Amino acid sequence: MAHDLLGMFLKWEHETPDLTFLQQPVSGEWKTWSFREAGVEIRKAAAGILSLRLPEKSNIAILSKNCAHWLMADLAINMSGHVSVPLYANITARSIRDILLHSESRAIFVGKLNDYAAQREGIPDGCTKIAIDFYGVKEETNWSHWQQLSPLAQPVERKPEELLTIMYTSGTTGTPKGVMFNNLAFHHTTQIVMEYARKFGPLPPHPVLLSYLPLCHIAERNLTENLGCYMGASISFVESLDTFGRDLASVQPHLFFGVPRIWAKFQEKILEKLPQQKLDRLLRIPILNNVIRKIIRKKLGLSRATIKGTGAAPIPVSQLQWFQSLGVGIREIYGMTENCALSHANQDDIRFGTVGKPMPSVEVKFSDENEILTRHPALMMGYYKEPALTATVITPDGFLKTGDQGAADKDGFVTITGRVKDVFKTDKGKYISPAPIEMRMLKNADIEHVCVVGMGIPQPIALVVLSALGRSKSKDEIIKSLTSSVAEVNPLVEEYERLKRAVIMKSDWTIANGLMTATMKVKRNEVEKIHMPTYPKWYAENNLVVWE
Repeated sequence: MAHDLLGMFLKWEHETPDLTFLQQPVSGEWKTWSFREAGVEIRKAAAGILSLRLPEKSNIAILSKNCAHWLMADLAINMSGHVSVPLYANITARSIRDILLHSESRAIFVGKLNDYAAQREGIPDGCTKIAIDFYGVKEETNWSHWQQLSPLAQPVERKPEELLTIMYTSGTTGTPKGVMFNNLAFHHTTQIVMEYARKFGPLPPHPVLLSYLPLCHIAERNLTENLGCYMGASISFVESLDTFGRDLASVQPHLFFGVPRIWAKFQEKILEKLPQQKLDRLLRIPILNNVIRKIIRKKLGLSRATIKGTGAAPIPVSQLQWFQSLGVGIREIYGMTENCALSHANQDDIRFGTVGKPMPSVEVKFSDENEILTRHPALMMGYYKEPALTATVITPDGFLKTGDQGAADKDGFVTITGRVKDVFKTDKGKYISPAPIEMRMLKNADIEHVCVVGMGIPQPIALVVLSALGRSKSKDEIIKSLTSSVAEVNPLVEEYERLKRAVIMKSDWTIANGLMTATMKVKRNEVEKIHMPTYPKWYAENNLVVWE
């Protein structure tokens, strides 16, 4: 069988039909599918897709939270010879319409959602809605109806180099771009990921994985669907955000990847139960040290995780060191959608504050602006219907311009120093890269998000969203806390980079209000659109810490 995503699923369907492939929690109970059972549903769904008589290689969207049927729908689209277009489950009706029209999607699977009624109007006329009614949604065409069909015996043949999926990403800048991948890219990346995963401890032949980050994001696609199908894994899903902790502790996956905000939440939860002074005291007792560490790892759900990774946004070194003290060595990993999330990682050695060294097969160079450029066989095919835009990010010799600035130390470990487009100029005419200043401010556990800005004012200011811990404190305590952070940061930067004000935001920045990406990066452009007119007013305040 072919060494591609679908081919590897078919291999396990044939060789280990009774092995559990998918586990979906429903009201606290696990619904399971073996490889054989999932194969039957996938084949029947593929037959249903073919019954629509769409043109060959049509684009078919998936609008759903992570769930067993997300994977089955994607494999059914693949099996029927079409192209999948996954969408973030929480996007607005307008964004749905924009992407479906741009991608010319002929059909859309609608699955596990919070408010499909509000999103439904975004689906254009002529785009067939296929409701995955297992999750309570209903349309004229339903998944359960297709399960009455005869299963597709033979998948539609497709070439490794043909378009397999279009992954829309807006990053921190706004307009979604359709990143195109074929099976060759996924195969190459998955081989590297499997090699990486086996470095840090013996993985069982069929590992247990937990899917909770959006499957329409390249990192989760790699670490759940692709890795899962290639290794014949058992893939479990979380029921909801509220049950995330319960589900993670129940599954105890062999690999775990969390964006920095997840690790911060873990830290908060641990310190709620064990305040730092008590934790320090327990960890100093030799007999209890290992016992406490094991209990914490088990309660988090990380007792079997040979790799604990983080990426997608910066993480403070202090947080990495804190987890290391608990025996949880977190490896920073770096990549982006356009390079199939294959770029750098902390591999044999961990060097805190860096994203590690280039992964196997990855060629790296730096531009005159210190922009990181990468090249390897798994780069995107380009942006869908956007050849001119593609040409702006792929150099004539085939390197991808990442947009990230970085520097390599003498051992080859790379530190991300900022974004090329994030650099701004104050009205003193000085250029400032905000990322290093933001990273220093984020050491403060009272801060959830920070965005350093300064266009049109003499010195930069920090826009701050307080964390849950910060919100629990009084104004006086926050003034003291942020004053201390600014006093710590300012002597470490150039005079023109020193923070003049810390401005506390009234409301949170979230994915829902469009100020955060799905991987919890601040959308600087969107934040600036709202707040830039107020920069001079805040700058003119007398106090270091001011409230919006």
